[in-house]
Amino acid sequence: MRERTGVGLGLALISALTFATSGTFARSLITGGWSAEAVVLARIGIAALVLAVPGVLALRGRWPVLRRNAGAIIVFGVLGVAVAQACFFNAVRYLPVGVALLLEYLGIVLVVGWMWLVHRQRPRLLTVAGSLTALGGLVFVLDLTGAERLDPVGVLWGLGAGVGLAGYFVIAGRTDAALPSVVMASGGMAVGGLALGLLGVLEVLPLRAGTADVTFAGHQVSWLVPIAGLSLIAAVVSYLTGVAGARLLGARLSSFVGLTEVMFAVLIAWLVLGELPSPVQLLGGALIVVGVALVRLDELRAAPDAAPPAPSEPALAAER
Repeated sequence: MRERTGVGLGLALISALTFATSGTFARSLITGGWSAEAVVLARIGIAALVLAVPGVLALRGRWPVLRRNAGAIIVFGVLGVAVAQACFFNAVRYLPVGVALLLEYLGIVLVVGWMWLVHRQRPRLLTVAGSLTALGGLVFVLDLTGAERLDPVGVLWGLGAGVGLAGYFVIAGRTDAALPSVVMASGGMAVGGLALGLLGVLEVLPLRAGTADVTFAGHQVSWLVPIAGLSLIAAVVSYLTGVAGARLLGARLSSFVGLTEVMFAVLIAWLVLGELPSPVQLLGGALIVVGVALVRLDELRAAPDAAPPAPSEPALAAER
């Protein structure tokens, strides 16, 4: 049992680390002239194709399950995938990667409010404490009295990503247990890609892309390098290791470990882009992570994971 937990912990950490690279890969493309929407479309489109094969294998011909959950997959793809990622990548146009990710993670606090207002599930004391701590951390992250103000447009995009992330967790938590999570991921990415592509064709959203070299980690590289990183490392590897980790740790505990994504994202952005939040923002980021961790801890205490799911039906990890 201890060995199983250790392997699951390692996989969950790999998932958080690989997903944390997404903002850094995206920044190189966006500064190279790509629109954030085009970056998201390339990322989720390629990832959807790669995950399609394991998705079909996991479904094992149970097409009625897919039809029964078609509505949830569509909403998941539009809100939890397309909106969340488009808003996040737009946020990194104006904000440091770490700050944009912290704003997105406030979506977990929004879930608390949603469950209270809509489903009358009043939060317990620890959840309230965690939510207030996270909101207090937001004040420090925004650093309204500091010399360098955050761009309000970027802040709005970051909060929009938080709304998308909240939608991700709400929809994922209400999905039919018979639907394999890899099918949910592949289907959601396909739907999100189709939605963005359609809006791009209709010229509602800008889909600017190019084949010129881009700057990544201080070096000129082919545009294929960050595209491969976004779709294969920050999406496919992250998701598959997240699912494997969730099967060993349970969905709630693996999502709790996933909070290390914020730490990894700040570290990667510092090493690759030279971005480091101010001391006040780092304090605020720590408070947000602590607050979200308290909310997650309360979930773990209130609803311990059941026995690990069967291999054909992996739990849906808290990976996007």
